[in-house]
Amino acid sequence: MLDPALQAVGELTAVAAQFTESADFYLSLRYRADTLRVIVYDNHPRYTQPHLANACDTRRRAALRVLACVCRACGGDWGFGESREPGGGTRMWARLPRERAATYGTATGRG
Repeated sequence: MLDPALQAVGELTAVAAQFTESADFYLSLRYRADTLRVIVYDNHPRYTQPHLANACDTRRRAALRVLACVCRACGGDWGFGESREPGGGTRMWARLPRERAATYGTATGRG
């Protein structure tokens, strides 16, 4: 699982650094129920104006296109949205099930 996990962490932290004005963001890794969950919080607020929110979401989605490919190859999923933590910001996440992630990049796996 190392390769897809490193790719997910790298992609999420790079995008957090690109979108946030702060030098700080939060990274969480959890392994539960045979699935690795990678979560990154940054302080970039969600826009309330629909046009700005849509443009920002489009930029963030484009920046995470490699992550989307990794998650698809591993049978996982990913996303982003408003942070539920105090202080607001944006929460991005990836979920990588062990069974498919363990064969990522091999002749028998996809990716």
